[in-house]
Amino acid sequence: MNPRAFSTLGCPDATVEEVVALARAGPCAGVELRCAPGQLAEPGMPADHARALAARLSGAGLGVVCLASYVRVADDTPGVDEDLVRHLRLAAALGAGGLRVFGGGTGRPHGRRARAVRRLARAASLATDLAVPVVLETHDEFPTGESVADVLDAVGSPAVGVVWDAVNPWRAGEDPAGTAAALAPWLRHVQLKDVAAPADLRPVLPGHGVLPLAEVMTELRRLAYRGPVSLEWERAWYPEAAPLDEALAAFHGLLDRL
Repeated sequence: MNPRAFSTLGCPDATVEEVVALARAGPCAGVELRCAPGQLAEPGMPADHARALAARLSGAGLGVVCLASYVRVADDTPGVDEDLVRHLRLAAALGAGGLRVFGGGTGRPHGRRARAVRRLARAASLATDLAVPVVLETHDEFPTGESVADVLDAVGSPAVGVVWDAVNPWRAGEDPAGTAAALAPWLRHVQLKDVAAPADLRPVLPGHGVLPLAEVMTELRRLAYRGPVSLEWERAWYPEAAPLDEALAAFHGLLDRL
């Protein structure tokens, strides 16, 4: 069985103790820490604070499966490379299983792929040294498995992989079998969620929407994927959504059935 986890995006005001309690209510082995101001993990967090947070989670039997940053590797803005390095070092201090990055895509559209490839290739050496892979999410500029695979093939490093966010490739018209086939060499982390419709991204309880989650799990089994499967419950963006404990109960129930 894949290790189960959840993103703190679903509990943006939670304390460490509350995060631990949420994990203990179901078979969660880890947590995906959202890295944002005012959260448990923040950009610029001192390394000793990060290690202390990791120790508190570890003491409760939880690993940090991913540090979910907002670094955008295709942006045409200064300072992205330095920001990527800072986040990699923070992920290492947390003992994270990976550093999530986005494609982004602000600024000139020309050259976005080249910028992403160049930045990820530059970061690969440090990621290797720190034993923290950089994982590019299927999102914004690179929403499909095919588009992410094109970038990662050009990067050509085992220290750079992918987060399969199940909703975005599907919304872009790529079925789970196609996404899985494209991402197979680089798959490090999977985020599950559910929505009411392709054009309506308000979260609904896993298994109660239209996302083909059974097909996603079938493809993961076909790939013999053994990495974490994480619930990304977007209550930070949709505060009217059900509390995370309800979403987690539905998440565990769905995975138990599948």
